[in-house]
Amino acid sequence: MISDLPPLNAVRAFAAAARHESFSRAADELHVSHSAISRHIKLLEEHLGVLLFERRIRQSVLTPAGQAFYEQVSVALTQIAQAATALRQGAALRKVTINVRPSFAVRWLIPRLPQFMAQYPQIHPEVVTSTLPPDPARETFDLVIRRGRSGWAAALQPQRLLDDEILVVAAPALLHDTPLHSPKDLARHTLLVSRTRLSDWSKWLEHCRLKPLRNPPTLHFDHMHFVLQACVDGLGLSLCPASLLAKDLASGRLVCPLPQLRQPLTHYYYALACDAAPEAQVFINWMQAQIQHDAIHNPAQLPARHSGH
Repeated sequence: MISDLPPLNAVRAFAAAARHESFSRAADELHVSHSAISRHIKLLEEHLGVLLFERRIRQSVLTPAGQAFYEQVSVALTQIAQAATALRQGAALRKVTINVRPSFAVRWLIPRLPQFMAQYPQIHPEVVTSTLPPDPARETFDLVIRRGRSGWAAALQPQRLLDDEILVVAAPALLHDTPLHSPKDLARHTLLVSRTRLSDWSKWLEHCRLKPLRNPPTLHFDHMHFVLQACVDGLGLSLCPASLLAKDLASGRLVCPLPQLRQPLTHYYYALACDAAPEAQVFINWMQAQIQHDAIHNPAQLPARHSGH
């Protein structure tokens, strides 16, 4: 019965002293004083009503009762340690490491993570950002997401996750002051440009069969995330992948003034590492459900999505 258990700290001290045949060595192992070990063992002896050690000069020897008790206690403590190890290993399996590019993490994944954590509280997502080509030999992950199929390590099998398009967006206040009713109004606006996507405006104009703009005013930023923040703050127009816009469009921070003028982009793909945690597939299924939800509830704002393999 649990109520018959002796003081467990005293049992732990006894087991260490019995294993080392020394109170001093037991104290060193448990990071306590010699007197603390003595008090624990005296308490245990009083609880059991038997002597466990014969106290000799500079030596403590187990009594026959102490030896019998130690043989059973050591087995029980080993079982407790093994149970704790198994539990820790089980908990580690519930962590899922997702490797994504920074812009996708900030604009698509992280805003949705509270929903995942509420739905699956037993799974702990760990988001790692990287711009390197996917390769499990170079980086540790359970699940990796990148745009396109080029550069993937041979050990990975990329599966199509998300279709994408690029479109013009702006802050509502900017369009209130300077309306954008048709492509000819583009010349009245400042164009925001990411240095990682310098050709976006020219490619978009060409795809939409629009004339090139003559020396339009532009502002350059290092990354798309900064471009979007500048756009939200009303500094100009941005061309942005629709995959990164869902929250901004849904909240009204940004609007799409020319929704009919869209340019298809390379699809997003995902792959599982060969030793991926089982919960990684749960995360994939959740992402696909999110994509389907967006396609159903925001069909006018966002591109068609693909969730098949």
